[in-house]
Amino acid sequence: MNRSHNSSILQALIAALLFGASAPLAKLLLGEVEPIPLAAFLYLGSGIGLLGVKIFQRINQRGVAHEAQIEKSDMPWLIGAIFAGGVAAPITLLFSLKNTPAATASLLLNFEGAATTIIAFFVFKESISRRAWWAITLITIAVILLSVNLNAEWGFSPGALGILAACILLGMDNNFTRNISAKDPLVIVTIKGLGAGIFSLSMAGVLGNQFPVWGIALGALVLGSLSYGASIVFFIHAMRGLGAARTSALFATAPISGILLSFLIFREFPSWWLLGALPFMLVGAYLLVNEEHEHHHIHELTFHEHAHSHDDGHHDHDHKGDLAKKHSHPHSHDEAVHSHHHMPDLHHRHTHAAES
Repeated sequence: MNRSHNSSILQALIAALLFGASAPLAKLLLGEVEPIPLAAFLYLGSGIGLLGVKIFQRINQRGVAHEAQIEKSDMPWLIGAIFAGGVAAPITLLFSLKNTPAATASLLLNFEGAATTIIAFFVFKESISRRAWWAITLITIAVILLSVNLNAEWGFSPGALGILAACILLGMDNNFTRNISAKDPLVIVTIKGLGAGIFSLSMAGVLGNQFPVWGIALGALVLGSLSYGASIVFFIHAMRGLGAARTSALFATAPISGILLSFLIFREFPSWWLLGALPFMLVGAYLLVNEEHEHHHIHELTFHEHAHSHDDGHHDHDHKGDLAKKHSHPHSHDEAVHSHHHMPDLHHRHTHAAES
């Protein structure tokens, strides 16, 4: 496993940590604000917070582009991600939860990771080795165990089908975002956050929901900037190096931070199911972290733009400036055939005849 892939794994785990913390912290706010306005301020927090970071970054950039910018050709993927993950999925989930038992809903929501993997593999032809499939399966089993509540009502209804549909929409969002992950994550998440936040806020107004007082609203904005904004930025960076399926599998470790934080805040003791789930999750994460994938592969002639430095073995073009620092500009890659360890990152999204 090379340094860049270790960095991507760490970024995926940080994304999971930040997102997992959102559930218990949002629970503190739910007593003071209704769900839809809360969702609106969480989304707005992610967009506003990262917009501020982007403005500060632009002021100090001094004309050097560190990230590739969104182009016209990227807009279909970005619009698809906003519609699927920021609009259609939350609305579908909201109405489905009304008629679905809590335990069933928690269990079915774990289908997001599986949906992401299935779409990545069958639609976008992302390479997934047999080892990675085992890792994804083990982590999925762990997340299912974390969702079990034998004291709750169980059932299967049209509402449950709606939750599965929401998970498929979120899986589409993850894969659409993966296709533009080479572009500036701050811009991507800012647009997604502001778009989804404004839509949810408008929806709350139409439904007559009461808006929170400023203190609660500010808390939601701050939480959203970290658990939705920063988390998704790390998630996108991780997808650059690992692809959608592996990143989503590591992101599924998010419940761990939520469980630990719930214990610290609410003194909610972890159940025996957590002890049963941890071995599956740890083994699955270990299999992904130590995955080795090497074979002769062809890099076709490519012209694209993304953030890069000249010490990764794939960027040897000449230009003025500090080649060790990360920068972005349009560049080409000549056709090459070689063999080395790789993941389905930006330069290795070739198809495979068979995975092992």
